[in-house]
Amino acid sequence: MTGRLAPQPWMKAPETVAVLDALEGAGAEVRFVGGCVRDALLGRAVNDVDLATDALPESVVTALESADIKAVPTGLKHGTVTAVSNHRPFEITTLRHDVETDGRHATVAFTDDWEADAARRDFTFNALSLSRDGVLHDPFGGEQDLRDGIVRFVGDPTQRIEEDVLRLLRFFRFHAHYAAGDFDAPSLAACRALASRVPRLSVERVWSEMKKLLAAPDPAPVVRTMAAIGALASILPDPIGVDRLDRLVPVEKKAAARWPNVAGDAIRRTGALLPPDGASAAEAARHLKVSTAERARLVSIADALGQPPDMSSDPALRRLRRRLSQEGMVDLALVLWAESGNEETSVAAVEIALSWTPPDFPLSGRDVTALGIKSGPDIGRSLAAVEEWWIAEDFAPDRDACLARLRDVVDG
Repeated sequence: MTGRLAPQPWMKAPETVAVLDALEGAGAEVRFVGGCVRDALLGRAVNDVDLATDALPESVVTALESADIKAVPTGLKHGTVTAVSNHRPFEITTLRHDVETDGRHATVAFTDDWEADAARRDFTFNALSLSRDGVLHDPFGGEQDLRDGIVRFVGDPTQRIEEDVLRLLRFFRFHAHYAAGDFDAPSLAACRALASRVPRLSVERVWSEMKKLLAAPDPAPVVRTMAAIGALASILPDPIGVDRLDRLVPVEKKAAARWPNVAGDAIRRTGALLPPDGASAAEAARHLKVSTAERARLVSIADALGQPPDMSSDPALRRLRRRLSQEGMVDLALVLWAESGNEETSVAAVEIALSWTPPDFPLSGRDVTALGIKSGPDIGRSLAAVEEWWIAEDFAPDRDACLARLRDVVDG
């Protein structure tokens, strides 16, 4: 099945044309594939441009370099080369078919058969390819599924998942971003039957998929289904806070309407799903191998849910802001808004997070030693006592006032 798509600006951009010309000039056939095709058909913004070709990887490298385009051999074993044209990357993959799969990795052979390559892809709309002249190649009805908002596996769903279990998580991720209605029944049934295989995946791949899923406009219904079929059992600890996530999403939308730089956030949403206990959140973060910054956010959210901080006044909010990053303060405000429904307090917290920068404490250890205190724990205790007073005074005392307080502490 073929159709047409009017040429898009990104298809005619000089850097795109340069890559196409280089490959076609060497006798290769090249088509756009993946997200750029999906999003162009739906009228969404296109960010990354991926290409497929019948040329072998080594030939792709030669063709690019002959045209003075940087070629990065990012995955030659699996047929992938990244072209960098005018500072823009283009991932170019040679047509393939699977020789052997084990549920996690595939042994592939290169081919010049476009339909064979399409048949190994996961979903019907991911099997679409687009020629530079706007001809849309659609061997499995992917365009109609895309327009109808149906996420459907190519061929037998069970076989597709058994080839690569990550496709089970991708099914839910794509449903969250592209579906317009109920789950495709055969696809969901296969996911339910094979959900127990998710623990075989590396946690890095799992976390990558979960972050993409949770970045969808409203991932809560999909997460609820995943929990119901057991797909989250090895990913997140019980109890999974889907109801809290359900409340958080509209809160984030209200916040985004009020503060344009505040948006739905996958880490914040993960925090909403975790039990309200910092130790449990820390263990989940360790299991998922999240970054240090992500771990801090997750633990902070869990701690606040378990024991909400004082947010009763502006000085209390400023004290909280000094302890947290701007991002962490916004996390707490929005999650606690979703949890308690207290919009007024949370709005005040976000306002302070976005508009107020905590000042630096005006004293240092040298100020203590200048008063005759020798090196040791007394320096830290003296500074801490003054800093505690300075914070209690809402950060108002200047350096001279803090020095006077320090003298009182030292003499006391």
